[in-house]
Amino acid sequence: MYPRPIPENARLQRALYVGGVSLVVLLWLLPLLAVMLTSIRSNEELMAGNYWGWPQKFSMVENYTAVFEQTAMLRFFLNSLLITIPSVVGVLALSTLTGFVLSRYPFRGSNLIFALFVGGNFLPAQIMMIPVRDLMVRLGLYDTVYALIIFHIAFQTGFATLFMRNFIAALPGELFQAARAEGASPFQILRHVVVPLVRPALAALAILTFTFVWNDYFWAIVLTQSDAVKPVTAGLNNLRGEWTSAWNIVSAATIFVALPPVVMFFLMQKHFVAGLTMGAVKG
Repeated sequence: MYPRPIPENARLQRALYVGGVSLVVLLWLLPLLAVMLTSIRSNEELMAGNYWGWPQKFSMVENYTAVFEQTAMLRFFLNSLLITIPSVVGVLALSTLTGFVLSRYPFRGSNLIFALFVGGNFLPAQIMMIPVRDLMVRLGLYDTVYALIIFHIAFQTGFATLFMRNFIAALPGELFQAARAEGASPFQILRHVVVPLVRPALAALAILTFTFVWNDYFWAIVLTQSDAVKPVTAGLNNLRGEWTSAWNIVSAATIFVALPPVVMFFLMQKHFVAGLTMGAVKG
């Protein structure tokens, strides 16, 4: 299942391996490096055709200042926060409750319900586009942040339930038996036993959900129309249309948009790795 380690005396194989990995990493990082360099170039350099060379003049302060002063990216950024944070909280709360019940309190039909949670993840977004949009129009939520919040909570809860159910199922059963022997109710068991133990899983799930919701573009353009409620992904597309030739401004806005998920991952990296590792122990 796992690749065999390369022997230390096989110098040619190790050299080919290191070279191949280095090439793949370089190809993967090349677009990011290009965007980062473009975000600190002056517009004059871009017009002169200096796309890949080292910038002759650093205009980082001017470019990033223009993103805030000359565009609506700050408003789009705040819209994304209004959409992403409630979505993450709602997904964590619902998936913890459903995962706890499905793993520790099975009932007739629980497997079917769990299958529906998992099966919903395999539905293509294009199939749901028209029904979801019509539903939001009928509810009067179209072109509001609430439409995106409700959809993301509903759509992400399926994967999150699978994740949390497997994690909670891996907890020792003796803990639950001891808690019941002490007369603890299911809610008390959830609050005092389960939640403290699943914090790494919650941290990992929070990072994944935050990244999925923050980077969503498809539903941002399906469920929103006005600039007052658009998140950063849809707003960045607007910016690309308005500033067609100002690639330095668009690149600076792109880096600004990409920062929150990256910062969140590095702040919670320890819990993220622990959550993914422990959650995969038992299914």
